[in-house]
Amino acid sequence: MYRNKKVGVVVPAYNEEAFIGSVISGMPDYVDRIYIVDDGSTDRTVEIARSFNDPRISIISHSENKGVGAAIVRGYKEGLKDGMDLLAVLAGDNQMDPLELPRLLNPVARKTVHYSKGDRLSSLHLTEGMSRWRKFGNYLLTFLTRISSGYWDLQDPQNGYTVISREALEKLDLEKIYPWYGYCNDILVKLNLLGFSVMDVPIPARYGEERSKIRYGKYIRKVSWLLLRNFLWRIIKQYVYPVLRVPGVTYLAGLTFSFLGLTTLFFNLIRNTPLVPGALVSAAGILLLVSSMIYEAFGYIIRKRDAGFL
Repeated sequence: MYRNKKVGVVVPAYNEEAFIGSVISGMPDYVDRIYIVDDGSTDRTVEIARSFNDPRISIISHSENKGVGAAIVRGYKEGLKDGMDLLAVLAGDNQMDPLELPRLLNPVARKTVHYSKGDRLSSLHLTEGMSRWRKFGNYLLTFLTRISSGYWDLQDPQNGYTVISREALEKLDLEKIYPWYGYCNDILVKLNLLGFSVMDVPIPARYGEERSKIRYGKYIRKVSWLLLRNFLWRIIKQYVYPVLRVPGVTYLAGLTFSFLGLTTLFFNLIRNTPLVPGALVSAAGILLLVSSMIYEAFGYIIRKRDAGFL
């Protein structure tokens, strides 16, 4: 136990035979349960995990690869069944240093926040070992996830080193969490709609011989589309229905003007007619959207300050 809380660790693993042993052997003594979720591996991942004589280990196998998000959700469900108070995620590729785990556990164990996550982007020294392309992708998705989730001070949403409280997990609809890479962005939107607090914990990147399975070009496109859908859904749930609020009016007006303006521009180009009307309507729409975001971000910061987080 950790601070009188039962701690479970979910380890999603897909073809991690080279690293899964190090992850298990490095697991701290205060961890009560270790959920190794094999996501359809075709190598010796499961065999190596079973070789450990550790009663804390529970091995869960998917018959096919369902995605890292689906693997983590499966571990969360098992942890809830076992009565875990806190559930952490440590990847099966040994990129997450278990010595840093208490820093993520502390704010959730003390009930300061409901969800804590690693942050490699708040300081340059934390990104050592991260490629330029990976940094660019992470900075871009940080910006887009802030807009989509409404957590306007969020850093490094792609960081999968996390701890979540039982209370938050019980209220999340786990069946609707995005199953692939992008689950970490998706869960943030859902946490905000439920009113749960999130904290970034600066933790340095740790890269060794592992190779990322993410193809960043395809990944950024898919996650960007996911974030757009989630943004529209969040705006409707928070500001439009069942109670229409000021940000809902300005966001809807901005989206409407932007769509009409861009559509007009498109037909202007096809017909070779003046572009000014469409450009003006588009500019008005974009200005309304940016103003709405600034208004929402300031409101978020003021609420955090009043709650004692700033």
